[in-house]
Amino acid sequence: MLLIKRGTAAAVALTAGIGLGAAGPAQAATPLDRFHHQTITWRACATGPGDQMGEQLDAAGAQCATLLVPMDYRRPQGRTLSIALSRIKATDASRRRGVLLLNPGGPGGSGLSMTLLGKEIPEVAARYDLVGMDPRFVGRSTPINCRWQTDTFLRSAGPDRRTFDKGVRLARELAAGCAKGNLQALPYATTRNTARDMDVIRAALGEQKLSYLGYSYGTYLGATYLQMFGSRADRVVLDSAVDPQVYGPRMFSRAAPAIDAALRRWASWAASHDKEYGLGGTRDAVLATVEKINRHPVKIGGYHVDAQVVPYWLFVRLYSDHPQSYATLAEEARALGRAGETPPASLKELLDGLFTGAGEASDRAGTAILCGDRAAPRDPATYYRDIQRHRTAEPLFGPLSRNITPCAFWPVKPLEAPTRIGNSVPALIVGAAGDPATPYPGQQAMHRALTGSRMITLNGAYRHGAYIVDGNTCVDTKVTRYLVDGVLPGKDVTCSRPAA
Repeated sequence: MLLIKRGTAAAVALTAGIGLGAAGPAQAATPLDRFHHQTITWRACATGPGDQMGEQLDAAGAQCATLLVPMDYRRPQGRTLSIALSRIKATDASRRRGVLLLNPGGPGGSGLSMTLLGKEIPEVAARYDLVGMDPRFVGRSTPINCRWQTDTFLRSAGPDRRTFDKGVRLARELAAGCAKGNLQALPYATTRNTARDMDVIRAALGEQKLSYLGYSYGTYLGATYLQMFGSRADRVVLDSAVDPQVYGPRMFSRAAPAIDAALRRWASWAASHDKEYGLGGTRDAVLATVEKINRHPVKIGGYHVDAQVVPYWLFVRLYSDHPQSYATLAEEARALGRAGETPPASLKELLDGLFTGAGEASDRAGTAILCGDRAAPRDPATYYRDIQRHRTAEPLFGPLSRNITPCAFWPVKPLEAPTRIGNSVPALIVGAAGDPATPYPGQQAMHRALTGSRMITLNGAYRHGAYIVDGNTCVDTKVTRYLVDGVLPGKDVTCSRPAA
């Protein structure tokens, strides 16, 4: 989903940490004290032979730990969950400012390896302990195990009612796959609870305030923390922000025009490399090749790739507009256009995940959070009517972005209303103007909701993620300066890609 890849009485007491009120030094004891004052035992990250991520963290000097949080914050004496953490200490202890918590998005993305970003931002790594977190039910934290034979629910509705109904059946099956064995946990898989977990992490680390860098869905998580615990937030960067009013089971519903614009940008690039890939010598010719792939199913690598798969494949490949990513998409398109060809390894990996669940599968946990945050329309006809209304204007990506999800069949209702984002806590919002996953109008909506924020826009970029991951000197310098010096720009800033 939205992921950057480097990819009772207790309830009354709890409300002290739900608003924007100050966290005073002489507070009365609360049922959360045992979590706030728990001892964290740091250790090596590798869990055994073959743990590649753990070995990389250990090689970088990271430590790992687990922390306990209540599953249900209304009943903190009840069942607990384990939250996995990684940490690389500030490299300049004499100038250490505090903790910078990192989140890659999703929902469902593991944050443990995010601490490795420190080598790319040494000024920030000098001042902060970089802390990665696997949010509740994600990765190495207490899991929700959805029984899926796919790594994502995302599919296009395809060209007609028959293919739409096929998608409805899949959505129903995936919802049932998450329900089995997880019914007790599902109500507590929410962004608001993850924000509460973040505040437990802050307290258990002995910090008065928490700084934060979140990408994609992580911007909604960060904004939720600002809304619930704003007085405890220090320096907050939200990269590739989601529209806080749209986030939820239908978070992609307005994304089709932005995805289409990113596709056209790639098609122009592919046309300029026609001698290498043979997809067409003009942008329109390349787009015609893509349309042919979408309309004519092919069997490749043992899988049937049709109009329910092709828009998804294009969408995830358009997350980056760097030449290497564009070349990968062009190689895969060439293979799909020549039925019977052996697929490139990148395409085989994507299809393995889509059809067998062999990939990262972050959407399995992420779907539970998505459905727990906001209720979805439950009548399949609602989705089909929406797709049909927009099919002329959004022929390729509308049936993907507006399609039904497992949330339509979710077995539990959200326990809390969606968080209404609207406060003046300072924050820095960063994003690409041509982002296909979190379109720019939604980024601006987050900026308006956070009235204390400033925004850095990367013009000329058709990608998801800006700070560090794009390599733009203007963006990286300004965000790093904010994290190091704490001064927001006096006004919104526009950065541009250098001329090729």
